[in-house]
Amino acid sequence: MARSKITVVGAGNVGATLAQRLAERGYADIVLVDIVEGLPQGKALDMLEAGPIVGYDSTIVGTNGYEETARSSICVITSGVPRKPGMTRDDLVKTNQNIVRGVTQELVRRSPDAILIVVSNPLDAMAQLAFEVSKFPRQRVIGMAGVLDTARFRSFIAQELKVSVRDVEAYVLGGHGDTMVPLSRMCTVAGIPISTLIPSERIEAIVKRTRDGGAEIVNLLKSGSAYYAPSAAVAEMVDAIMLDRK
Repeated sequence: MARSKITVVGAGNVGATLAQRLAERGYADIVLVDIVEGLPQGKALDMLEAGPIVGYDSTIVGTNGYEETARSSICVITSGVPRKPGMTRDDLVKTNQNIVRGVTQELVRRSPDAILIVVSNPLDAMAQLAFEVSKFPRQRVIGMAGVLDTARFRSFIAQELKVSVRDVEAYVLGGHGDTMVPLSRMCTVAGIPISTLIPSERIEAIVKRTRDGGAEIVNLLKSGSAYYAPSAAVAEMVDAIMLDRK
């Protein structure tokens, strides 16, 4: 039986790291797309050659076009200009909206039944744009933010209490930025509300750090933005879809 196909558009840090994570899952073949000649081809070949070592049989193809993406089950859009220190996600609207619009049109033309996952910033605006351009049902156009923001919130709580992240249950709703809402009142550690474990002022500081999580990394890196955690967040979303996790 033929494997499912997953397309990742953008072979930068987020896209390439995501492609590697998905290849290692082994449940789908991967198409990595980028406009830079040789970049997706080289990274795809490198990943393919890692298969015998890591133990996966997924096929990874790099391309500068979209023909190979046809009949993809899931298409992930990571393409666009990353943030630089001092920039907000909204500063990227004018540049990235043209990129995301064009990418969405190309993907929809070849994979009309796919599910779109949008990673490009500003994420909320780009997800809405992909929804409008694709004309897909809303259930088939998904922004990545919630999984990533929740992971950051859980990480900071675990760090504060010196506990395993596996014991931390937390939820972050809302947009990917200043409008996000980390629900501290619903957060628990091994079933115990964090309000009984962490002083309120520290909880407020953790909430603020969660909202500023992306900017903190951008300022540290000086060039580029986060990609390990974002790619892991998308991989978890793809797992949920491909493995039909309710």
